Amino acid sequence: MDLLHSWGVELSAHLQATYGRYEGLFSLASTVADLHTTYFCFFPIWFHLRRHTALRLIWVAVLGDWLNLVLKWVLFGERPYWWVHETRFYGAGPAPSLQQFPITCETGPGSPSGHAMGAAGVWYVMVTALLAVATEKRCPPLLYRFLQIGLWVLMGLVELVVCMSRVYMAAHFPHQVVAGAITGVLVAEVVSKEKWIYSASMKKYFYTTLFLTSFAVGFYLVLKAVGVDLLWTLAKAQKWCVRAEWVHLDSTPFASLLRNMGTLFGLGLGLHSPLYTETEKKKTSSGFKMGCILISLFLLQLLDGWTFPPGNLMTFYFLSFAKSAVALLIPTTLVPRALCWICEGKKEDKNL
Repeated sequence: MDLLHSWGVELSAHLQATYGRYEGLFSLASTVADLHTTYFCFFPIWFHLRRHTALRLIWVAVLGDWLNLVLKWVLFGERPYWWVHETRFYGAGPAPSLQQFPITCETGPGSPSGHAMGAAGVWYVMVTALLAVATEKRCPPLLYRFLQIGLWVLMGLVELVVCMSRVYMAAHFPHQVVAGAITGVLVAEVVSKEKWIYSASMKKYFYTTLFLTSFAVGFYLVLKAVGVDLLWTLAKAQKWCVRAEWVHLDSTPFASLLRNMGTLFGLGLGLHSPLYTETEKKKTSSGFKMGCILISLFLLQLLDGWTFPPGNLMTFYFLSFAKSAVALLIPTTLVPRALCWICEGKKEDKNL
């Protein structure tokens, strides 16, 4: 593994030296590839345009990130920014110098890459959804073929830039981003074949959230009881990150777990709320849907600005769970119902 890691460090150093002028692009790619973008941007848009696709996005993102967490705890992957300082591979010779950036110092194990895995799964869902729309609209075969090739090439380019950005930022080794991309596509393919996710009851959302949380916490406690510290990477991040403020609590494994569980639970609450049921019965226009999208995106950006002090861990995790749940309630229930009330009020005023 040391030899494989050394090749990865050399590639990171090469990318930083050769493509330094693209730092902004790589930083943007890593930011957009984070599942936060799926929950706060992609989901509200798809939910009001093609509901089944939006549900698939959430299930693929949540289950994929949960699997990523478990795999990281099993595989114990290193990260370049700390490995290069601790390895004995270079002996008495100088180790390569790697730059660090504000998004470099993630605190979990490195394999497989969560960004590469999440981006692959999410883009797979969106590309297949767009191709399904083209099929439903009876797109001419030649045009469909061009669209198919174009979308898959676009996904490939996006995934390539995401993978390069993670290596450039010295957050991952190349084999970790490749493993993440492959696993992400496999998760998306498997979850997309499951039809029950479109009609899951509130009870199923609750028990799924409870099972995934309990399994992860139980797995952690069992390994800790036998002497395996699954949070070994946090000390390495704090030791080798060049700036203490770049080590964020929200990048820890449990913070990620509770964000995802809050998202899944919030989706269940939104879809089974009486407010959602009332809105679903009404016929809505394209203008209404566009209004829901724009208002939801605006409110979600406001919600995104709500941050929590990392002083108390339990409070931080609870608020992260609650924030993620509210983020799904806004586009599914709160905004559509509020717009319906406004529209109904205007109609009554006109009748009077």
